[in-house]
Amino acid sequence: MWRLLRRRQEVEPEAAGEAAARAAVTVAPVEPDLQAAAFFDVDNTMMRGASIYHFARGLATRGLFTTSDLFKFAVGQAVFRLRGNENPEHIAVARETALAFVAGAKVDDVVRLGEEIYDEVMADRIWGGTRALAQSHLDAGQRVWLVTATPVELARVIAQRLGLTGALGTVAETSNGVYTGNLVGDLLHGPAKAEAVRALARREGLDLTRCTAYSDSANDLPMLSLVGHAVAINPDSELREHAKKHEWPIKDFRTGRKATLTALPIAAGLGAVAGGVAAGIALRRHYRGR
Repeated sequence: MWRLLRRRQEVEPEAAGEAAARAAVTVAPVEPDLQAAAFFDVDNTMMRGASIYHFARGLATRGLFTTSDLFKFAVGQAVFRLRGNENPEHIAVARETALAFVAGAKVDDVVRLGEEIYDEVMADRIWGGTRALAQSHLDAGQRVWLVTATPVELARVIAQRLGLTGALGTVAETSNGVYTGNLVGDLLHGPAKAEAVRALARREGLDLTRCTAYSDSANDLPMLSLVGHAVAINPDSELREHAKKHEWPIKDFRTGRKATLTALPIAAGLGAVAGGVAAGIALRRHYRGR
């Protein structure tokens, strides 16, 4: 009797497994849509606030620079936001000061810190609504790219953590795994984003009329106007008006005191670079102390 029971217990799990396998429904794989893709800005589109600000904040928690440095950067961002649109002089200054972010730092160290700080600080700041939009493109078999002025290494970390295809970001020159302090080209900002998307489309065989772009800022109008489908996410006033005029979809995932709360952590162009400068100061202090 006990032998028979033990034998049944040994056989039944195997039989149950076989039965479950036979009853399993195979979900048809998504057919890749090779000519369509989606392009997402990062700061205040995919993530609340500026990714480079959060990176600098993560460095501050590691003691690589002071909270006073971080506060000065935050105030600078707010002032920049209130002063209005950027101009060529701002961008020229931004290009020069951007070099402070990476000069002398090791690429591997920046990537490692980026991964740690994303998990600690940034993951909880991803807009759920925007993430769902990105996933809908992936579910449709389309590739999804981030497009940001943030250094490409940090942008790639964000894309990888979100399960996206990849990222277009500002590219810094390297030599033997160390940043030289020079940029390859210019900041990926404004018209440069559109050029990057256009170049990627040529390389990947994308039909831009079938592609979609998402942003919160009027600075990204060149990119938004390049594709067949543009969507304003958490838009600033200028982009909101433009979107209404051109009948673009508008999605706002902010709640409560959105105008006040987004002013401080947001960075675009020069504001984002300021975060890079703060981070660069921290990294240089770190290397000098080693």
